[in-house]
Amino acid sequence: MDTANEFPFKQRKYMPVFPRASGKPTIYIEGYPCEDDEPMAATGFHAEQITTFSDQLSRYFEINSHIYIGIDSFIYYREGDITKFVAPDVYVVLGADKNPQRRSFYTWSEGVVPTAVFEFLSDATANQDRHGKARLYMVDIGVQEYFIHQPDMERRPEFRGWRRNPSGGMKEIAPDEQGGLFSEALNLWFRWEEQLTTQVRLLRPYLPDDTPITTSKEEHRLRVEAQALAAEEAERRRTAETLASEEAERRREAEAELERLRAQLADRQEENA
Repeated sequence: MDTANEFPFKQRKYMPVFPRASGKPTIYIEGYPCEDDEPMAATGFHAEQITTFSDQLSRYFEINSHIYIGIDSFIYYREGDITKFVAPDVYVVLGADKNPQRRSFYTWSEGVVPTAVFEFLSDATANQDRHGKARLYMVDIGVQEYFIHQPDMERRPEFRGWRRNPSGGMKEIAPDEQGGLFSEALNLWFRWEEQLTTQVRLLRPYLPDDTPITTSKEEHRLRVEAQALAAEEAERRRTAETLASEEAERRREAEAELERLRAQLADRQEENA
């Protein structure tokens, strides 16, 4: 894909349509803790997955100033009750202002709840992520879609998703033949691939036409490769132009020599006449 031209076009084409949040961005509300003693990622597998995945989503949604992406931060969903909070690995809020960054996300103040939530399974939280959190996110909070994924290649593959139905219940999303799940809310496919060098089973987003969304590092590498190819093509063009110029000069010299010889022959013929 020509990332310099095709991706921005597709980015605009497939961007989801949604209403603006009714509240306002809130950095911090006094009395609501915004951090705990837990590390952001349970393992290196989770750190790689969260970093890569959040970077891809941030890059894709960067053109819309009303999409907020949260990473391992508290979501408070009941005003006045500091015990009613969750801290998903990654979540996307359609309609909420991208900036400023928040210490926590307060649903009543923002006037919107997260649209999609992603949890990456660890041994300590896997059972809760599969069962209790699904109902909490989708029924109690009102999240539209919820996904869980196992990034550790030493564990069996597990990628599941649920969608909230109009009645407020939840239904599991059926995978395609490759095990991918489609997010209707975000208008994106999600598929995993195994990275043998890092031993991480990475969940990645794709456009509806299966165009992969690259990370910033991948995009930088693609641009460097494209610049190198452009430089090589420019060098070949300059070489070809030089050779063509040299050939044209040789042709002019040959024509001039031929003209000189003709003139010399004509002079001799006149002398002999």
